[in-house]
Amino acid sequence: GKTTLLRILLGLERPDSGTVEGLAGKRLTAVFQEDRLLEHLSADGNLRFVLGRAYDPAAARALLDRLGLPDTGPQPVREFSGGMKQRAGIARAYTNNPEIMLMDEPFGQLDAQTRYSMQDEVLRIWESEKRTFIFVTNNIEEALYLADRIVLLTNYPAQVKEIYDINLPRPRDTVSPEFLRLRKIISDNTDLAL
Repeated sequence: GKTTLLRILLGLERPDSGTVEGLAGKRLTAVFQEDRLLEHLSADGNLRFVLGRAYDPAAARALLDRLGLPDTGPQPVREFSGGMKQRAGIARAYTNNPEIMLMDEPFGQLDAQTRYSMQDEVLRIWESEKRTFIFVTNNIEEALYLADRIVLLTNYPAQVKEIYDINLPRPRDTVSPEFLRLRKIISDNTDLAL
């Protein structure tokens, strides 16, 4: 249900009922769990491919630098670590200057250390650019760490079970009493679908 919802928001699927409102004319892009990069190209080559004639080498380099991707030159992304691939995927998603970024469990295949690093990267982007992120995850701690609002879904068929507005200050302390209290509340209410 979660991925289907993102596909509906992207216009790749039509809802069985209801409507999607408020997205007309908005620039959306998506980052998926699988990086979907052109593996034989470099990070810069992936940006060049997506941008075509609009490609600007200085702007591409600035974007890759901003996302913490070191200058890898012609190295193909198939040789990148998981975290480097995700950074390259986020950079590619940014090429159309999206107003809304949809992220479908983008860190699910990463090791814990890289996952934490990428969560901080998303927060840094959000804080510096104030873009809207719709982030799908099954990880309650990840949702609490990143989100201003958590929409808890039921299992199939997915329906909204609960909405939580998260008002914890940033940076968030994952072992603070309030963080742990909210984690327990959500955990007790979940069907393991976020």
